[in-house]
Order: sequence, then C-alpha cells, then structure tokens
Amino acid sequence: MPQDHFHRFDPKFGEQGGQLTYNTYLRIPQLLDQQHPESEPEAHDELLFIVIHQAYELWFKLMLHELDDARDRMLAGETYLPRVRLDRCKAIMKVLVSQVDVIDSMTPQDFLEFRNRLAPASGFQSVQFREIEFLSGLKDPGYLDRFRGLTEPERARLATRLEQPSLWDGYLAIMRSVGFDTTDYDRRISALRRIAGDRESYGPLWDLAEALVDHDQALSLWRARHVLMAERQIGTKPGTGGSAGGAYLRSRVELRCYPELWELRSAL
Repeated sequence: MPQDHFHRFDPKFGEQGGQLTYNTYLRIPQLLDQQHPESEPEAHDELLFIVIHQAYELWFKLMLHELDDARDRMLAGETYLPRVRLDRCKAIMKVLVSQVDVIDSMTPQDFLEFRNRLAPASGFQSVQFREIEFLSGLKDPGYLDRFRGLTEPERARLATRLEQPSLWDGYLAIMRSVGFDTTDYDRRISALRRIAGDRESYGPLWDLAEALVDHDQALSLWRARHVLMAERQIGTKPGTGGSAGGAYLRSRVELRCYPELWELRSAL
C-alpha cells in the first residue's frame, strides 16, 4: 500500500514525533505579539486598525510571491501558470477590497482618538504595495525621493524593482516568442488586434492579456474603495504622512498598468 494512502487513513497520522503543531508551524505566539497600540489610554479601535493593516501586508507578501512567479514564467514563454497566478491575485484583491468594510465600521470620532499618534506613519509608506505597483508596470523612480523613513534595505528593494522586468515586459516577451513585433506602439496594437481577432490560434495569449486586465482593474477598484474609506474617515484633511489625503488617493484611481490593453478596446 502506498505510504500516502496509509497516512490518509491512519488516525495517528501527524502525531509521530509530536514536534510540529499548529502554533509552532504558523508561529502564532510571535504573530499575536506584533500588535502594539500607541495610544494611552488605549483607544478601543486602534487594535482593529493595526490588525487590518498587518493583514494587508501579509496579503501583499503573497501577491508579490505570485506576481514574481507569473512574470518569470512569462519571460520563459509560459502562458498557463502565469494566468493561474494572476487569477489568484484577483481573488486576493477581492479580499483586500472587502476588508475595507471592517475599517468602515470604525467611526471618524473613534479614529480621531488615536490618529494623531500615527503621524508621520502612512499607508503611503507601504514598501510592499509599491513593489506590487512597480512589478505591475507603474514604475515611479521619484517615489524613492518622496518616501519618508525609507531604510536602506527597503530603498534597495524598490530600486531593484525599478530595474527588473515588469509583468508587461513578460507579456511582450511571450508575444515576441510567437513571432509578433513589439518594437513600437503601432506594431504592438496591431499584434494585439490580431490576437484578439483570432482567439482560436492565440487563445492562451488572449486569456493571459485578459488576466492582466483583471489585475489592473482589481488594483483600480482597490484604489477607488480606499479613497471612499479615507474620505469617510478624515474628509479633506491631509494624510498622516503629509500627503493630500483623499485628493492624492483620488488622483491615482485612473492609473493603468497596461494602457495598451485598455486602448485595444477602441481599436477592435
């Protein structure tokens, strides 16, 4: 009988040795020791605020893991697994958007009890989210100069992201591998029109392009939901990091990672 078959039905499977537990594998004690409110006396909703944003950073870590693999596989000429990775990120982004509902359960008055303690910390300083944007194609070298409190390792990570190929570079690599010319805008749009018009021949390429659009759309929906959350909490006040708050967030809603895939719609 195969070993895995035995383990499936052995009531004691997993107990051999007794070294690994749920708590030790997931490092639950260390994880639950990472929430330290700054308010004194502690504001009731500060724990909510901390947990939500730490959860975002964990999801961002997973997204980078998935997007890096998608990009690398596209550079290697693959189409199937990159789409799978992007589909997973789309599902993650839905969770990120829905988590804002939990923040909305906090009233502006409750937020004001501890908001002043946050300055100059700000979501603007999320290195992982900027990595996601850079990897997705929204590369902004000026961000490294505008970032307050950037450590040298963080600066190096972002600088590396600026130099590395993006997901769009990966997609263009696949287009070239099947014979399309991607040297300029007109040739790329012509190639994309051909892909869109002959899905029987280029189905995997079209599906992957749509997965990139899904990823782009999910990021835009997250930005839009974030704007509403910020305006609901602080109105037109500046952000804790010194940004223009809601006005800054609103200015980024229309950003597109893959503008040529959106412009393709007008060319069909």
